[in-house]
Amino acid sequence: MAEDAGVLYVVATPIGNLGDMSLRAREVLAAADVVACEDTRHSRPLLTHFGIATALVAYHEHNEVAQTPKLLARLTAGASIALISDAGTPLVSDPGYVLVRAARAAGVRVVPVPGPSAPVCALSAAGLPSDRFLFLGFPPRGAAARREWIGAVAGEPGTLIMFEAARRVAATLADLSAVLGARPAVLARELTKRFETLLDGPLPELAARVTEESGQRRGEVVVLVGGARDADHSDGEGEERRVLDILAAELPLKQAVALTARITGGHRNALYRRALARRDERA
Repeated sequence: MAEDAGVLYVVATPIGNLGDMSLRAREVLAAADVVACEDTRHSRPLLTHFGIATALVAYHEHNEVAQTPKLLARLTAGASIALISDAGTPLVSDPGYVLVRAARAAGVRVVPVPGPSAPVCALSAAGLPSDRFLFLGFPPRGAAARREWIGAVAGEPGTLIMFEAARRVAATLADLSAVLGARPAVLARELTKRFETLLDGPLPELAARVTEESGQRRGEVVVLVGGARDADHSDGEGEERRVLDILAAELPLKQAVALTARITGGHRNALYRRALARRDERA
């Protein structure tokens, strides 16, 4: 570490609900010599809300190459800089990697100040396997490139997590369905905000619903899809039967069938017929 160098703090900020701003984050932002942010017009109201008057400097994808040497010079001279994004944890599909890498290479101490992160927030409430996951950022905008991009991760056994612009989410879900089939999926929208919504179901059903309901194509969106192991489960009757038997023993038949379809990606009508057959076998 450089003896007289300052500190670069990487500070997570709320993704919607201001109540999620940590006490430590507020203290660091107030004490820093400058806050580097994506958009000063966006971040100034946030800091003002918490009574923080620290100077702001713009640091975004269009100026990070030019700004990094300037910020690094301040850091090596002993200044403390807090790096934030528009929302959530910096560097997660946001600028900051260039500055963090340069700071570490120069011997500047880099300190994470953890907090909200949209991908992890969505995963925690999605009901999809969370022991292994792959965050993919934003898909390509073009349909052909997007399907090729999806195909490249089709074999990943962990849950797939991606951001998407609300205006493109219906098309992306349709492409996910076309490439990955009826895997279980979740659309997490407006997390921590007033109109927070989590929709789940097999990809074809979820894609159809989002296409039909314009309200689901608004706000900030995270899409989660079961990994390849979920595809194996949904293709195998053994897993469907196992889940259905467990749920049918505790719940009304229709509810057990509906939940089994959501969990495994199986077809509801086929599951219902199977459930009736199993019940008749036991009668």
